[in-house]
Amino acid sequence: MENLKDIRDRIKSVKAIQQVTSAMKMVAAAKLRRAQERMEQARPYSKRLQGVIENLLPDVDRGMLDLLEMREVKRVGYLVITSDRGLAGSFNTSIIKKTELEIAEIGKENADLFCIGKKGRDHFKKRNYTIIEDHVEFWNELDFNHAVKFGNGIISQFLKGKVDEIRVVYNWFKNVGVQEISLEQLLPLSFSDEIKQYGNHIFEPSKKKIVQSLIPRHLNIQMWKYLLESYASEQAARMVAMENATENAGDMIKSLQLEFNKARQSAITTEMLEIVGGAEALVT
Repeated sequence: MENLKDIRDRIKSVKAIQQVTSAMKMVAAAKLRRAQERMEQARPYSKRLQGVIENLLPDVDRGMLDLLEMREVKRVGYLVITSDRGLAGSFNTSIIKKTELEIAEIGKENADLFCIGKKGRDHFKKRNYTIIEDHVEFWNELDFNHAVKFGNGIISQFLKGKVDEIRVVYNWFKNVGVQEISLEQLLPLSFSDEIKQYGNHIFEPSKKKIVQSLIPRHLNIQMWKYLLESYASEQAARMVAMENATENAGDMIKSLQLEFNKARQSAITTEMLEIVGGAEALVT
């Protein structure tokens, strides 16, 4: 059994860790509220814009815009969105595992990566994956300009013909306790055939010009959605992870306190036996 000083030091150490995890939980909760507000504001706009394009696209020639070009898929670009920091449960590892499984199907030599977040970048860089772009240390200042900047770099690879398809792997925010891994195709644009038509509406300007105008905007909004969903998911995952860590630290403190009491009781009993033994020795 450990001596009292060792147990007391362990209790002190665990209490210090508990204070840190509790503070991190509160910080994540505050960031989550702001991130969730922005995410929920962006969702309706993104959905509505996509709906308009879905209805107009069947009536226009896909050859009018390079972003609509469908070609044989020989090389795929993966946009992988992780966080810069850990302590968020399985938030990053789930994204990385999903990406590795997807790349394994087409072959590592046929995949290019666009890494957003330090965790994903560091993982794939160490394993010699082909990383075309990476963006880190921006989450605290996240705004729409980041989405435009990142999107332009990624889209240019498709327009230059360096990749034939771009897929996105990110965490979709369902609720505070659940973040789902999502795989979406960003380019070329491909929508469901089961769509509602606008009927005999007259469009001004033409459908062609509307589509040409909306598609670049749609791609920027999609990039913004990916970033917002991922950031909100990260904060939710970190908040839950830190809450669990705080509770586990509390359980450990209780266990150590019980061990400390037992050790102290044992020490007191030993001292009493020694005193009684000494007294008996003097009497005899």
